[in-house]
Amino acid sequence: MKSISEKEKKLLETLKKLKNLENIKPNKILELENLASQKNQLEIEKKEIEERYNLLHQENEILKQKFEDFKKRDFEEKKKEDEFSEKIDELNQETDNLMEEIDKWQM
Repeated sequence: MKSISEKEKKLLETLKKLKNLENIKPNKILELENLASQKNQLEIEKKEIEERYNLLHQENEILKQKFEDFKKRDFEEKKKEDEFSEKIDELNQETDNLMEEIDKWQM
């Protein structure tokens, strides 16, 4: 029995809420429609912004990879330059030694 009376009470409350909805002023309905329209527009803008963000994120990843590749190439070039400089130093040293030997033989 209690269950039926609770259900009846809830039903009456729901009916009362429905009647209140019917009494909403036309301005409120327009406001609600306006808000729904704004919400839809914002959702569209959000999707566009997310798409742009994703594109920028992809570009950023590509640029990061290019930068890393550039750093690797630069490092390798510097390493080659250092090796070349060492070889030149070695040749200079050998040349100096040979010149000393030549000077000794000429004396």
